[in-house]
Amino acid sequence: MADLFETLMLISFGLSWPVNLVKNIRLRSAKGMNLSFFILITLGYLCGIAAKIIKGEVNFVLFAYVLNTLLVACNIVVYFINRGYDRKARI
Repeated sequence: MADLFETLMLISFGLSWPVNLVKNIRLRSAKGMNLSFFILITLGYLCGIAAKIIKGEVNFVLFAYVLNTLLVACNIVVYFINRGYDRKARI
């Protein structure tokens, strides 16, 4: 039952990442994006993944951690792409 609630928590957090990603792609600007925040969230998810692996709990919760980590990683990539757009706009 604890795994179910942990997964629901991860899904709740995880629903915001695709929305955020689409918004950032459309904006084509890094303004309002915070790289430190993305890195901190990624670190948290990686710690969750490590905890599941160390405990030997390879289940659907681990999948939710991995999916969220990938979505945040995509936001990090978009941050650097958008930063490039911002630099070009200044020229």
